Amino acid sequence: MTAIYAFGPFRLDVAAGILFRGAEPVALGQRAIALLQILVEGGGNPISKDRLIESAWPGLAIEESNLAVQIAALRRVFAEEPGGDSWIETLPRRGYRYVGPVAVKEQENQGAAGNEQPALAPPDKPSLAVMPFTNMSGDPEQEYFADGIVEDIITGLSRIKWLFVIARNSSFIYKGQAVNVGRVGRELGVRYVLEGSVRKAGERVRVSGQLIETETSVHLWAERYDRRLDDVFALQDEITLNVVGAIEPSLREAEIERVKRKRPENLDAYDLVLRALPHVVPPMPAEAAKAMPLLERALTLEPDYAGAHGYLAWCHQILFVRGGFNKESHDAAIRHARAALSYGRDDATALALGGCVISITEHDRATAFEALEQALAISPSSSFALFCGSAALAYAGEAERGIDWAERALRISPFDRLNHLSYHALAIAHFLRGRYDEAAHAARRAVQSIPSSSGSHSVLAAALAKLGRIEEAKAVALQVLALDPSFSAARFCAATGLPTALAEPMTDAWTTAGLPP
Repeated sequence: MTAIYAFGPFRLDVAAGILFRGAEPVALGQRAIALLQILVEGGGNPISKDRLIESAWPGLAIEESNLAVQIAALRRVFAEEPGGDSWIETLPRRGYRYVGPVAVKEQENQGAAGNEQPALAPPDKPSLAVMPFTNMSGDPEQEYFADGIVEDIITGLSRIKWLFVIARNSSFIYKGQAVNVGRVGRELGVRYVLEGSVRKAGERVRVSGQLIETETSVHLWAERYDRRLDDVFALQDEITLNVVGAIEPSLREAEIERVKRKRPENLDAYDLVLRALPHVVPPMPAEAAKAMPLLERALTLEPDYAGAHGYLAWCHQILFVRGGFNKESHDAAIRHARAALSYGRDDATALALGGCVISITEHDRATAFEALEQALAISPSSSFALFCGSAALAYAGEAERGIDWAERALRISPFDRLNHLSYHALAIAHFLRGRYDEAAHAARRAVQSIPSSSGSHSVLAAALAKLGRIEEAKAVALQVLALDPSFSAARFCAATGLPTALAEPMTDAWTTAGLPP
């Protein structure tokens, strides 16, 4: 029987020479179909230009530009799918390879009978399908509202660079069906499923959602949103922002746990970055030192991995600020941060990490804030970008914007392991505005989140000194020196580039608390 290759929402019928998206044929010429067949059959292996040309133009001498034209035609088709523009990878001076969803070989008559589709293997990166939300209102008008929320959530999640999201047309084939997540995982080739419901009662609407791992049926996240139905579109936007913002950190934690179960010799670049993440978040040199070899191995496998560059920049910044202001760490932080911006132009996490490091370590605020704004433009619900951005803004003396970004981050992801950044940013921003009670409160929250952070302790000491609570301030100052014996006001202000309007009152308060000037 004739082979058919199924990948993502596509099925390639080799004998017929037709690529189908769902049940609809895609307008592609036979040259492009021939190239697609050999790329898909390559299973992620590089295919030389000579071999591709011989397959599509057997026995003909053609210009290499003809190959580029056909590859571009395939990319235009795939670009309509989330992340599809990167499914065919160019290998400079060598050829191309297919790196999209794993192609499953089936027979021509498979999947035609019965309701179950052939199983698809999940792609290398985490994959998710958003199911049609159930309308529990008994009101057909709410069907449009439910579908609109799902479409917006799919769009928002598709902006997360490291996540593969199934297109609406594929996930909506289950609309009106009672299906289990295991079946969806097999048929769509996804690790995670988001399902939910909408119920309207009077002038209020309740939207519930839950995130489930398809292999184990474990619930990773669940939330319920009760709102007034005053402005349907504003409500839809608000719920979408909250759902997408909450799902990203939940998925990241689930992926970290999944990778912990893999054997070390089977780790790829993405796995290595996930292994490093638990050691990246605490701003401690010892933890950063554990993360760095993993990130360096990831970059050995993928030198242009923007996220790995971003996290490595972050680690070097920790070593610089907390490890004696070593020039080597300073230069390495900037080098990797710049690489994160260069390679991660469409990666919100990489842009946020690079922007934050460039702001605080290199003090190039214009470049940093441009990167941070771009991160939010790509993914408006990225709590990661908001956490990093709030700290960068606060250190730059942008008090009100820092407060806004910090509060938005905490609203989207209040229990995030990065929330200490926003509390720290709030403490600095309120201190700059002379709101010392608020500064002390926020600094205490930061210390509670990361007790080992000398930086948050130092802001707490400064706020207490300004409040006239000198004995408390001196007690906290002793904790600062216990955590960082090399701390001095002048070195800290110079290293982080604090503006004069912030550096002078902070230094005065630190001196009052007994910290070295």
